[in-house]
Amino acid sequence: MEIPPKSPDGSEKSPQSKELLTSNTASTLCISSRSESVWTSASRSKWDIYHKPVIVVSVGAAIFLFGIVITSLSCFLTKNKNVYKMCGPAFLSLGLMLLVCGLVWIPIIRKKQKQRQKSQFLQSLKSFFFNR
Repeated sequence: MEIPPKSPDGSEKSPQSKELLTSNTASTLCISSRSESVWTSASRSKWDIYHKPVIVVSVGAAIFLFGIVITSLSCFLTKNKNVYKMCGPAFLSLGLMLLVCGLVWIPIIRKKQKQRQKSQFLQSLKSFFFNR
């Protein structure tokens, strides 16, 4: 029969409470790792901020143009005309969807950047006035 070791302060914790403690700590670490810290906010270049929406807009524009080409092929070519008529509008709609999503994403990022700047400014004001 094995006796579990006692903690240094004399209070015994059950194995279930130890599991709860570690799982709580792990979830806290997970949450904090997802969000950007105020302390590590180095200035980022414009490409670092906007590279994802620029890529989405570029891919959307390319797919949209490809859809235009395929749709126009259905007018000029008689062979496989039904295939061009089906695939062309599909590429048009997919490209337009990606294009619009990317174009809407850019103002959202700008708004977030302004809010982050305001938040950092207010944090510095708070620390200036309340840490005296």
